[in-house]
Amino acid sequence: MRLHQLPFFIPSLYPNRIWKGPSLEQKIMLTFDDGPVPGITDWVLEELEKRGMKATFFMVGDNARKHPALARAVVAAGHQVGNHTCHHLAGWKTSIQAYLEDVGACDAILADTFGEKPRFFRPPYGWMNPGQAKGIESTKKIVMWNLLSYDFDANVSPEILIRACASRTAPGTIVVFHDQQKTQAQLKKVLPDYLDFLVGEGYITQLLEG
Repeated sequence: MRLHQLPFFIPSLYPNRIWKGPSLEQKIMLTFDDGPVPGITDWVLEELEKRGMKATFFMVGDNARKHPALARAVVAAGHQVGNHTCHHLAGWKTSIQAYLEDVGACDAILADTFGEKPRFFRPPYGWMNPGQAKGIESTKKIVMWNLLSYDFDANVSPEILIRACASRTAPGTIVVFHDQQKTQAQLKKVLPDYLDFLVGEGYITQLLEG
């Protein structure tokens, strides 16, 4: 399997967004979207703790509202939190005003949960229109990625996903996994082996900066 390759020119069209980290050291950034969800986010925390790794969790505000103790456990373990909208909105289906209001609602929930608003934002499905992006860029860094794990594709064997992710991991990689119900079965087969690959190759995980 060959994972979807991001067209080389796309990051240059949106230079204010974070697409990858520094490539001078053996460091990558692990990110998890869509949680917190009981039974999967807490499992992810355990797997990271076993290996002394840190990650950024882009939380859906409504999930944080439903599971505040689990959301706080993410921060208590030394991980980072970002805004992923309150209701996992698709930008192409949502007006600018409604989208920004939903981002603000997520901010309010996370601020109530952690005591401060997150500095980072990732758009669900990796897409938003220019008006939505402009409204967010005034207060947050928009974080994209350069490696999508495809943990949401149950039709691909875990072994193929692991090999594909490993072959595309390099210093500065920002990799996306999903801590939610639809990806739970696949993630539990893929993530431990991928994390062990990182350990074996001497990679260190770091939190987002900027």
